Amino acid sequence: MAVYLEKEKIEAIFAKHGGSAKNTGSTEGQIAYATYRINELSKHLRTNHKDASCRRSLLRLVGRRRQFLNYLKKKDIVKYRELTKELEIRV
Repeated sequence: MAVYLEKEKIEAIFAKHGGSAKNTGSTEGQIAYATYRINELSKHLRTNHKDASCRRSLLRLVGRRRQFLNYLKKKDIVKYRELTKELEIRV
């Protein structure tokens, strides 16, 4: 299973995308955090392709990120386009 992130890395992600390190509820920050976790889990699954629990976690996380992206698209299309371009998310 993938190793959980250090507190400093999580704070850096939210500081960059959420406005501040303590603003963990922002939609943009949660999308960025989910994207980082998705990338890490994908790397783990490339080497451990039989890890079914990790695969399930990855699929749940992708679905949750999709919900956040749909919400952001309805709320502010400009931020949505900027964020998907910055994080290199295929839409």
